[in-house]
Amino acid sequence: MVARHSENKSIVPDLLSVYRTLFHRYGHRNWWPGQTPIEIITGAILTQNTAWKNVERAIANLKAHKMLSARALIRIEEKDLAELIRPSGYYNIKARRLKAFANFLEQNYRGSLAAMFRQPLERLRQEILQVNGIGPETADSILLYAGGLPIFVVDLYTHRVVTRHGWLPEKVDYHGIQSWFTTNLPEDIGLYNDFHAQIVAVGNEFCRAKPRCEDCPLRDFLPKKGVLK
Repeated sequence: MVARHSENKSIVPDLLSVYRTLFHRYGHRNWWPGQTPIEIITGAILTQNTAWKNVERAIANLKAHKMLSARALIRIEEKDLAELIRPSGYYNIKARRLKAFANFLEQNYRGSLAAMFRQPLERLRQEILQVNGIGPETADSILLYAGGLPIFVVDLYTHRVVTRHGWLPEKVDYHGIQSWFTTNLPEDIGLYNDFHAQIVAVGNEFCRAKPRCEDCPLRDFLPKKGVLK
């Protein structure tokens, strides 16, 4: 079953059918790009309010200067770090955020990501959310993609997809969307990882600010009256 119509004409989807449809279109996404957990975490912080290609340039600079470790990020002067990550935009703010995370890791876990990721998920999530500049999306990206922990990441594309298809109301918040996914999917880290990446792919290509529904792989999941603005 692909979907069913409720009395208010919205569609309640079989989320695994949605995932399979996207997988058929895009294949496995191999997300998040990064060779180490600290590189993934750095990318999760740098990608705030910028395109990924800009993050790649900033990370290349950090690699070239051997800055991809918590202790290196602590040692470097903030202004020098900002210059290295300039391609990512908002570089002064992001330099502070990178150093804040590095200090958090050093002070609480002696710089060990392995020790950090051994903590209970919800406790660790609340700790990370206390770090300057890290909100729910960034925290959950760190937990899922760097830590391999079972949590679903929500972003702007996720909100667009679920509300435009009428699956959830327009005013639903981050945790409402997250809870909806985790309630209706099996707890599977690989599935959470790739499903979010599939949503990013369809969002980039079709579910933009001005949607391109006619060729979208999810067009059959739309309400009969079409996309909900």
